[in-house]
Amino acid sequence: MTDEEHDLTTELEAVEDAWGRAIVDNDAGAIGRFTTDDWQIVGEDGITSRETFLALVRSGDLTHETMSKIMGSVRDLGDVAVLTGRGANTGHYRGQAFSSDEWITDVFVKGADGWRCAHTHLTTARDGS
Repeated sequence: MTDEEHDLTTELEAVEDAWGRAIVDNDAGAIGRFTTDDWQIVGEDGITSRETFLALVRSGDLTHETMSKIMGSVRDLGDVAVLTGRGANTGHYRGQAFSSDEWITDVFVKGADGWRCAHTHLTTARDGS
């Protein structure tokens, strides 16, 4: 890994850590600062827009108690970076407890205000993967 690749990985790890803390804090305003206006999250239930996700957090319908992420790789494409890793989180969705273990791909774009996530794709991890 070159020094530049190491610096980018370190920088994105810090962004991911702070974003994860905002999610565990259930702070929709802080969560929104880590995403682009057109951010989408894709999971087993389909596509969720940024506004829908943040509205769920604001209403208390979606809360998180824990969140962890193991960085896998970072692909540097200039002002775009693709981060893959594995994450686990727990929380409640509309009163039902959940626990997730997922492979995560985040696409970040760099702007004047730093790195912001433009797209997240989640895939449920299977045992032994």
